[in-house]
Amino acid sequence: MPKETGRKVVATNRKARHDYSIEDTYEAGLVLSGTEVKSLREGRASLVDGYAFIDGGEAWLDAVYIPEWGSGSWTNHATRRKRKLLLHKEQILKISHRIKDGGYTLVPLQIYFNEGKAKVEIAVAKGKREYDKRQALRERQDTREAQRAISTRRNLGD
Repeated sequence: MPKETGRKVVATNRKARHDYSIEDTYEAGLVLSGTEVKSLREGRASLVDGYAFIDGGEAWLDAVYIPEWGSGSWTNHATRRKRKLLLHKEQILKISHRIKDGGYTLVPLQIYFNEGKAKVEIAVAKGKREYDKRQALRERQDTREAQRAISTRRNLGD
């Protein structure tokens, strides 16, 4: 069986970048059961309600939806269970100190396979206020309109 190379994204939390300002990102391994891995390989997962937390010196991922594997039997997993994250002790300590300072939370951004191993990208993030979200949307719209104006200008010049 050929070994997988590269990075295959399974699920992305697009709303996280809208709702939070991302400070730091970390790549963590996931402790999964066999049917969870098979379900992820089919490209099925949702990070919408998911969150991560530190408890007792260990990192955990909770409320991430990985549906039951179709060909599974009584060995199927619970769809929204607590899953352990694999991080270095220094990383866990650094993250827990940031979170304890207040105003910060741990948000999952992506689940992907990196060289055949299931990984999750988590971020230390600070929640945005409503006016910050509107401001970010306005800036994105302005840059898009500017790019559009530049490209039409170039096309007219030819």
